[in-house]
Amino acid sequence: MSVVVAVKPSARKRNAKVGRLVFEDGTEHAFESRAAAERWADDLSTGDGHVWVASAHPRDDGDADLYLVSRATNAKLEAAYDKRRRRLRGGPAPEQESLGSQS
Repeated sequence: MSVVVAVKPSARKRNAKVGRLVFEDGTEHAFESRAAAERWADDLSTGDGHVWVASAHPRDDGDADLYLVSRATNAKLEAAYDKRRRRLRGGPAPEQESLGSQS
């Protein structure tokens, strides 16, 4: 029995190897098992953006049994969030007050 993996845009955007693979071989790839597809995803993740296989949605009408996906993020936005979170945790008294507060 073969398992068909469809490459999702998030994986192509996050991992250059996946983008090159899609360009050369298309968006669907067949494997003998889910375990083989997971090993493939692990190999693609080595040294590049992390990708993994996830079960295809049951209502998906395509041929795919699994999706190759990634968490497409904007690292700059995540870093800004982390900086703000650290600043808010840092001091005992808040630096900002609400509009209706009395000073």
